[in-house]
Amino acid sequence: MFELNGRRAVITGAASGIGLAIAQTFARNGAAVAMVDLNLERVTEAAKALSAETGANALGFACDVSSEESVVAAFDAIGTRVDILVNCAGIAHVGSLESTTPADMDRLYAVNVRGTYLCMKYALGPMLAQGSGVMVNLASIAATAGLSDRFAYSMTKGAVLAMTLSVAKDYIARGIRCNCISPARVHTPFVDGFLAKNYPGQEAEKMAGLAKSQPIGRMGRPDEIASLALYLCSDEASFLTGVDYPIDGGFFNLR
Repeated sequence: MFELNGRRAVITGAASGIGLAIAQTFARNGAAVAMVDLNLERVTEAAKALSAETGANALGFACDVSSEESVVAAFDAIGTRVDILVNCAGIAHVGSLESTTPADMDRLYAVNVRGTYLCMKYALGPMLAQGSGVMVNLASIAATAGLSDRFAYSMTKGAVLAMTLSVAKDYIARGIRCNCISPARVHTPFVDGFLAKNYPGQEAEKMAGLAKSQPIGRMGRPDEIASLALYLCSDEASFLTGVDYPIDGGFFNLR
């Protein structure tokens, strides 16, 4: 089950965190993976390591997902076969309506919304030509839950959810499925860096607080998100489209 043999997956934000975990999981299950990230050196190193570990065809590509020119160049380099697109590239922001500046809004929109749109747009052509394809977007529980001090971030993830539903509706008859995943807090290098920068000397205390915010008592792991993405992109999920999948440690229903 859940094999991706013979399929080519494009994964953005693939140099670290959830994107890297998804690339690793897909490669271990037979996919050729095009790993896309802003940092060429890191994504190239990650692709080489993954190829050496799995024997899969893993390649790294530099791309600024907020730039149409950069996205077009990346998809031109990737080639005409795209069976799967997973949009993981994204940035976070802490702030309420009062403290969020127009520049904050523009920066979050450029990556999280425009970037997701551009990558879907330029993956769509190859999928339509093939008559098949799967898109998975990383949204967040912030898309549908009120979270403190996440005004701009919540806006962007709500847009990702809305775009997912629209694409699923428009292309269901043309062989393309589109779903999104909405994680609660996941322990990634971003979390470690955020705590080190903003709470030096209090990392352990703050980490414990983040873990307790989920009823299950811990943050999620990137590989757990990757397992759900694998299912959604596999033939076992062929009856699923237009769905937002929370993976949240009980956040919504058990608080």
